[in-house]
Amino acid sequence: MLTLNHIHPMIVHFPIALIIVGFLADLFSLFIKKEPCLSKIGYYLEILGMLGAIAAWGTGYFLTDPLEGDAGLLKERHAFFATITLVTIVVATIARIILVYLGNENTKYKYIPLFLFLLAFIFVAYTGFLGGTLVVNFL
Repeated sequence: MLTLNHIHPMIVHFPIALIIVGFLADLFSLFIKKEPCLSKIGYYLEILGMLGAIAAWGTGYFLTDPLEGDAGLLKERHAFFATITLVTIVVATIARIILVYLGNENTKYKYIPLFLFLLAFIFVAYTGFLGGTLVVNFL
């Protein structure tokens, strides 16, 4: 039977994939200058990844049961890095939207949201690792 606890694992895979693929598209766009489509793909995947991260964080925070012992400690660490991921991707996306809106997306300032996007990429990968470890070892 499907319960509210199942919603978080179903939602969480979207921001993981969107943020990772979006960052890779942006990274490849730096090296393949003749293909402007990669940067646009990265931009839209970043926005979708941010929205997915908000949904994943909310379902994890509000719809999962508390755990005790080692599982509880791992869940707290997972939640901590999920929050860091959320803040990073939101700031990166807002910075990128501002650059696109102002028409400064092809200036040296583009590296600021790209660096934040890199951090979100790292944090989402680690957060996913912790979540996977929690599921495999304790649930």
